[in-house]
Amino acid sequence: MIYTLDLKLVGLVVGFALLISHLLGIIHGNTIQGWVKAFPRSKIMGMVLISIAGLWAFWLVTTMDLGEFTSYRTGLMILVPVAYVLTVMFVDEFLSVRALGMLMLLLAEPILEAAFLQPQTSRLLLVVLAYVWIVLGMFWVGMPYLMRDQIAWVLKSKGRWSALCISGAVYGAAVVVCALLFYGKAS
Repeated sequence: MIYTLDLKLVGLVVGFALLISHLLGIIHGNTIQGWVKAFPRSKIMGMVLISIAGLWAFWLVTTMDLGEFTSYRTGLMILVPVAYVLTVMFVDEFLSVRALGMLMLLLAEPILEAAFLQPQTSRLLLVVLAYVWIVLGMFWVGMPYLMRDQIAWVLKSKGRWSALCISGAVYGAAVVVCALLFYGKAS
């Protein structure tokens, strides 16, 4: 295991993050929609997110047990910064989308690890969310224009935006409630 996070803590952090971000989407819809529409081509966000992903990946390579691949640790410690620099230099198109996809892949691991072998059925709220992030992350890294198309589809009507924000807020609230009521008991 890489992370030793408590399921209750993970549930509260993820639940509140979903709840707050989607409530902001409801309350400040026009401002958030403008930001979301500009996100795929944002160079600043791309640089920030790819830097976070690069540092996280480097930290993982230096600290985690690589098992039978431990002999490759030094090479990987060189490869990760080189890949970061090359990505920043040569991947202009949709860098923010690709970096967000990488972060979603990295974020799924602590969530799945916290839920691993936990008896509560409600932990599946986090597991399903993590797998959605994994699938989206893989597509956004490989085909980042899909996010631009998905954003355009959601922003096409006010009803779609509202439905997305409301469902995200409800899902976040459900995760928070489950974390408070169920996740601490069997840990």
